[in-house]
Amino acid sequence: MTELPSCKSLLLHREGARLHITLNRPEMRNALTGEVVLELLAVVEYLEQSRDIGTVVLRGAGGTFCAGGDIKGFMASFNTPPPAPGERDPIALQNRRFGAFLARFDALPQTIVLVIEGAAFGGGLGLACIGDAVISMADARFAMSETGLGIVPAQIAPFVAARIGVPQARRLALTGMRFDGREAGRIGLVHYVCEDEAALEITLAKVLKEIGRCAPGANAATKRLLLASRTTPLDVLLDQAADAFAAALRGPEGREGVTAFVEKRPAAWVDKSGQGA
Repeated sequence: MTELPSCKSLLLHREGARLHITLNRPEMRNALTGEVVLELLAVVEYLEQSRDIGTVVLRGAGGTFCAGGDIKGFMASFNTPPPAPGERDPIALQNRRFGAFLARFDALPQTIVLVIEGAAFGGGLGLACIGDAVISMADARFAMSETGLGIVPAQIAPFVAARIGVPQARRLALTGMRFDGREAGRIGLVHYVCEDEAALEITLAKVLKEIGRCAPGANAATKRLLLASRTTPLDVLLDQAADAFAAALRGPEGREGVTAFVEKRPAAWVDKSGQGA
């Protein structure tokens, strides 16, 4: 297995079959610079190649998840020369890189848990939309804030729409409204809403324990089918699902999981502490 990438703006901590990622620019409210996105892409590449990490936890340092894009970086773009005729605008290429990260992070075989505290604006809200399980503080603040700055939520818009539906995404994007964790839970953007830090940590531990009872390979195959349901015709998807079911049942996880159930014992992937993957 390759080593974890070296990062300046991310804290990476391996805990058994889990990887904890912390956005670590608290003085900038964990805003997303080009350098941060490149580091996130490096972590995604590591996870795409990893077969012994089943769960990823992403959160922000300093009580803030992510305040969105780096405004100073936006201002620096004002003075960049326009693209030559027939060439793609460098600003567009930079913006598209964030979309590439979101798409690859969304498609990871690992189960992704997000912990939202403080602000989740712009790109931070987009990140919140690609978690498999998202835990939020009730007083966390969310916004698709781009249109209020005169710009477009270009790369996050498809992920927000996929998460909460186009009608809700239109409301959030075209008003730029700010809303709290309770509203985020009501519209389905987050899954768990906690009133205080103690409840947040208890919920995180509970969610991780529940994930740990699931076979990591079965989770990866299930996630792949669920994501494919967005674009794959139903008959084709059901054929793929049947093949995935057969492969799982004939594989080591299926044999172990069914046998463990019959024998009334934990499956082999669940460790003694109950953490599992």
